[in-house]
Amino acid sequence: MDELEGCTIRATDGDVGRVKDLYFDDKSWVVRYLVVETGTWLANRQVLISPISIGQSDWLDDIIPVMITKDQVKHSPNIDTHKPVSRQHETDYLAYYGYPDYWGGADAWGEGAFPSGLASGSRSEQDAFRVARESKHSHDEMVNRPKQDPRLRSSDAVASYHVHARNGDIGHVEGLLVDVHTWAVRYIVVNTSNWWMGNQVALPARVIESVNWLDATVTLSLTREAVKAAPRYDAKARLDRRQEISIYKHYGHPGYWEDISTRERDGSE
Repeated sequence: MDELEGCTIRATDGDVGRVKDLYFDDKSWVVRYLVVETGTWLANRQVLISPISIGQSDWLDDIIPVMITKDQVKHSPNIDTHKPVSRQHETDYLAYYGYPDYWGGADAWGEGAFPSGLASGSRSEQDAFRVARESKHSHDEMVNRPKQDPRLRSSDAVASYHVHARNGDIGHVEGLLVDVHTWAVRYIVVNTSNWWMGNQVALPARVIESVNWLDATVTLSLTREAVKAAPRYDAKARLDRRQEISIYKHYGHPGYWEDISTRERDGSE
C-alpha cells in the first residue's frame, strides 16, 4: 500500500497526478479505486481511478499508466474523499466511463477475477462527456439506483485500526499487501509491538472475521497463539510464493492462487 501511494498516474496524453489513497471493498477485500491528487492542473482536485483503466506497467519507475485521457479525468464525477464512497457514486462513475458494474457477478470483478477485461466496452471520450451531463438531471435514475450501504473504505483509515484475536489484542494494522494483477487485498500487515515486541505478521485477508468501522477494530478468526506461531514477515523483502505457501499452510487455508487456477481451467477467465 505504501509503495502504491505516491505513484504517478499517467494518462494517454500526460500525467494526471499522484496516488494519495486506495478505496477497497470491505466485503470482498478488493481495491476498487485509487484516489489521485491531481495537483495544480486541476486545482488540486482529487479524482478516482479504477483498476479497470490501468494498462501494463513494469512497476519499476513508480508510474501507473491508464487508458484514459486527461479530459476524461477532468470531467469525471466529483467525489468527497472525506466520506465513504456510495454505490450511487459508483454507478455515476462507471456509467461515465462505460464500465460494467462489478457487483452483479460471482467473482471479484463481476464475471472474472481480473479488472482488465472490463475496459473493452468503455465509452469514447465524447460519449463520456454526454453521460456526465445527462446524469446531472436524471431524477428518475436517482430514485431507482440501488440503495446498498457503502462498502468502500480508505486504506489510510484502516492502517491504524486495532486488531483483536479471539483471546486478546495482538496489535494494530500497519498496512495492506495488494495484488496488482487482480487488485485484491491479499494480506493485512499487523504490527504486534505492544504484545510481541519487534515483530510484524502478514495475515491473509480471509482470516478476518469482521471489521468494526465505528470502533476502528479488526477481529480475526484466530487465537493469539496461532498468530505468534506464524511465519515471520520481513517488511523489507517481498513475499514470494514459497513464503505465501508457508503462511497459508500454517493457517490451514488453500492459497488464493489455487482458486484463480481453478477458474482459469474451467474457462471462466
